[in-house]
Amino acid sequence: MLTAVPAFVMRGGTSKGLYFLREDLPADENARDRLLLAAMGSPDERQIDGMGGAHPLTSKVAVVSRSPEKNADVDYLFLQVVVDQSLVSDGQNCGNILAGVGPFAIERGLVEAADGVTTVRIRMLNSGGIAVVRIQTPGGRVTYEGSARIDGVPGTAAPVDIDFADVAGSTCGSLLPTGNARDRIDDVGVTCIDNGMPVVLVKAADLGKTGYETPEELESDRDLKARVESLRLQAGRLMNLGDVTNKTIPKISLTAPANDGGAICTRTFIPHRVHQSIGVLGAASVAAACRISGSIVDGVAQDNGSGMLEVEHPSGQFAVDIELEQRNGHFVVKRSALLRTARKLMDGNVYVAEENLEC
Repeated sequence: MLTAVPAFVMRGGTSKGLYFLREDLPADENARDRLLLAAMGSPDERQIDGMGGAHPLTSKVAVVSRSPEKNADVDYLFLQVVVDQSLVSDGQNCGNILAGVGPFAIERGLVEAADGVTTVRIRMLNSGGIAVVRIQTPGGRVTYEGSARIDGVPGTAAPVDIDFADVAGSTCGSLLPTGNARDRIDDVGVTCIDNGMPVVLVKAADLGKTGYETPEELESDRDLKARVESLRLQAGRLMNLGDVTNKTIPKISLTAPANDGGAICTRTFIPHRVHQSIGVLGAASVAAACRISGSIVDGVAQDNGSGMLEVEHPSGQFAVDIELEQRNGHFVVKRSALLRTARKLMDGNVYVAEENLEC
């Protein structure tokens, strides 16, 4: 017997996933996770019996509800459904999937649309941070069509403008969770940073790479992956994250001098696959590091002095409007803003066997 669960399938930024109203999912977390694993088809490396796309970037879930907080319109919980394990993680935010939360909230009636542009204040439950998102709503209806283009997604779409309010240190407790702009792990220089996403920056050359390899080339290097995981496990403890063996954070970003007119070039482990582009909040963390004196990319990043930094990634570039200042000897992020797009792919039901709903 199959049970129908209402859901959207949406592309958010360079990711794709299922979007649910919280009320349509079981209140019990274990029951909820069993449902989501079945809906995505996990654990199975092909996710052939579910909606997942056999990659971490296409095995994501947004759970959305009205927010009880005065400074937010909706609450958003991001869940990463692991492809080949029976594991659902709430240990991180996802800024790409976030791009679809505003449109979804409007279409599901959680937020009333204005004629022209609708602002949606989204509380990110994974960290408690607030994102202010502006959605194109001509005539009071969400439009997904437009001229905005982001690297990693074919074609154009309506712009989704995102301004992050006070996300620095939202997971680790501070922008530089070790208290240093630069540390050494396994005799390799690193910068540990959390501007909405815990990221460990390391020079690709220090790991014997150029930093311009394809994701597939990096993933096929077993020795490299072992070194990256060693760095990640040790950095997790230094960043106040504890044992990160079964967590999806921190990310490891291999950096190199810009290769195509941007500020810095990146290849990001997320954590065991290599991102085909770069995560939204991951890009915000990398951009912040580019403006911190003493970081491993200080003097390497090409900074034209404007607010915008272009972070290069395997599919192109990601523009981040970033502004930092120093207060009492500490770096403070004043602004992290960026452009994404989103598109509704399906509105209907996902069908799950009743055995996956039983407690």
